[in-house]
Amino acid sequence: MIRFEQVSVTYGDASAPAIGRVDLTVPEGELVLLVGPSGVGKSTLLGTVSGLVPHFTGGVLRGRVTVGGRDTRTHKPRELADLVGTVGQDPLAHFVTDTVEDELAYGMESLGLAPDVMRRRVEETLDLLGLAELRDRPIATLSGGQRQRVAIGSVLTPHPRVLVLDEPTSALDPAAAEEVLAVLQRLVHDLGTTVLLAEHRLERVVQYADQVVLLPGPGLPPVVGDPERIMAVSPVYPPVVALGRLTGWEPLPLSVRDARRRAAGLRERLADLRPEPVDGTGTVAPPAATGARTPLGRLLRRRATTTNDTAPDRTGPLAVVTGLAVRRGRTEALRAVSLTVTPGETIALMGRNGAGKSTLLSTLVGMVAPAAGSVLVGGRTPDRTPPGELIRHVGLVPQEPRDLLYADTVAAECAAADSDAGAADGSCRALVSELLPEVADATHPRDLSEGQRLALALAVILTGRPPLLLLDEPTRGLDYAAKARLVGVLRALAAEGHAIVLATHDVELAAELAHRVVILADGEIVADGPTPRVVVSSPAFAPQVAKVMAPQEWLTVAQVRTALAATATTAPEPEGTE
Repeated sequence: MIRFEQVSVTYGDASAPAIGRVDLTVPEGELVLLVGPSGVGKSTLLGTVSGLVPHFTGGVLRGRVTVGGRDTRTHKPRELADLVGTVGQDPLAHFVTDTVEDELAYGMESLGLAPDVMRRRVEETLDLLGLAELRDRPIATLSGGQRQRVAIGSVLTPHPRVLVLDEPTSALDPAAAEEVLAVLQRLVHDLGTTVLLAEHRLERVVQYADQVVLLPGPGLPPVVGDPERIMAVSPVYPPVVALGRLTGWEPLPLSVRDARRRAAGLRERLADLRPEPVDGTGTVAPPAATGARTPLGRLLRRRATTTNDTAPDRTGPLAVVTGLAVRRGRTEALRAVSLTVTPGETIALMGRNGAGKSTLLSTLVGMVAPAAGSVLVGGRTPDRTPPGELIRHVGLVPQEPRDLLYADTVAAECAAADSDAGAADGSCRALVSELLPEVADATHPRDLSEGQRLALALAVILTGRPPLLLLDEPTRGLDYAAKARLVGVLRALAAEGHAIVLATHDVELAAELAHRVVILADGEIVADGPTPRVVVSSPAFAPQVAKVMAPQEWLTVAQVRTALAATATTAPEPEGTE
């Protein structure tokens, strides 16, 4: 169905191609997963299938890509629209209409399908993706995950023979992600649709792939094979594979079910041990000055001593939410929400798409006014506090980091951040150098990857050194290595006494980082407690290791690795040894 013949793509004056020497066949009716670290060219490879590369993005394409016999060099994207459906990383860039139902119908209208056919397919897609209740909603009012499902639905209605998806589950809660992947499975197995997708959250999708294509580095030829073989050599792999590598299981498990079948001995070996707590101390109080020993911690400490700012107040709550209710039009987005955030703790807000997580974060920064109840941040009411004063108490990195970035260069963004925060010149740039050492001053923010834009937005917010830091879906678009760097940054901030509240669908991030998990459902808090207690008992929000090791409260591969090392050093020597 898709054929790559010695394909390479080079952008502008780049010294090396973004992808190179790609020679690959994707058969009809298979789900093929594209993996690799950030920046290796996954999105570029996907773009060559739809014709977006090079017709829309520019660059020089060498070699040949054919889809259903059509050469994408000579067929522009609109000439492939009946054959290829594409969903990129950014759903907002995909939409052309105002409401859900209109968006689902738009692609079919462009192809001139009959009205009765269009009506039937819209209804089928609404049911497939659980969008029926949203059919009349303006797209602007939807959550990020809801928008992602609409974007996927809009390319399904024309019934393309090939689906190209870039990070299709990145903004979806675990249940919604499973629903989307189940739909893709049905399309592949029942209708013979060919699906080519790139996804960083491999724990969600690798077990469904027929083939895996590993891009090991920019311009390097891909490595292709069955999922188990590729996961054995890939530099990126999900926690369940990491657990299999650690314990030497053969063959490597790709799903929780496979791992549980092999884990009986491991559970028995660790039965009498307790996992190391998230912060290594067993408490949620700020660890004494440990963050100051990290490069980021030293930067933050230096930032405090070179301005009139003081360190975050560790003597009382940084935020107190009491009986909060928020309305958006006729919808009650939050009701009776009460939450206290103390210095040094990290809280993960979790729940299905539309549960109210982003609304709660927006209320904490004064973007949304309460309909009832009260919100205090640093002793102030956010929606009544001037922004210039509020940024010294709370900062939000939104789900779309570009919403914070409006200058033409990284240097200009940093200069504006220093000015807005009243910080010394160079304060923001020093943070960027720590988080993004490879990014030049003259780089335009739009030319950064998703993860790089997140890091730049984080540096902009940190320049104001707010005691309370809020992040909305911070791992969207991040690979495992970039996520690990983010975890290190946030741990350093917590060690400095900052409180962190993050809204996330990434259960692995919550397991790695959060002291507490708060689960929202239909605008209400339905669970609030220590991370192990909340997530281990939840089928939807438990990380892979917890599902494998249940009912024991192990959450991460790192915890298991530490425990195994401890058992190895304390095990008695075999008889007959000296």
